[in-house]
Amino acid sequence: MSLFASNPLEVGAEAPTITVITHKGTELNLGELYAKGPVLVYFYPRADTPGCTKQACNIRDNFDSLTAAGIEVIGVSMDSVEDQSAFQEKYDLPFLLVADEDKQLGKGFGVGGFMGMAYRRQSFLVVDGTVVWRDLKAKPASQSADILAALKDHSEAK
Repeated sequence: MSLFASNPLEVGAEAPTITVITHKGTELNLGELYAKGPVLVYFYPRADTPGCTKQACNIRDNFDSLTAAGIEVIGVSMDSVEDQSAFQEKYDLPFLLVADEDKQLGKGFGVGGFMGMAYRRQSFLVVDGTVVWRDLKAKPASQSADILAALKDHSEAK
């Protein structure tokens, strides 16, 4: 068995519709969120580490473009509510972070991690409850551009 075992959802699969806990300590029903429009669900290993910070700040710096395209963003790690809240506040992140301490959202998306202690950097674009794009080796510096291109490709394919 690999230290990074995973079986990520394929494009076309239904995304998990569970209720999760945000960095604010509030519940977020993913089924309700998916019904509002496209949702980027991005997984990262650990809050406030170099690569994860670069990824989150890339999304923050391009947040206006993402929201103009109708995309809601949620970042997910196994960190606690307190750690996610501190990360969000420190970098002024304008999107929700999920404290997936019970690993249910990661399991739902099939995201593996290092010995069950941290997720791999993977991203999924969900439209109408269905995964329409996935990036299993998400690049922190180009995350936003990759997402916008994926949504454009999906829209043109309709």
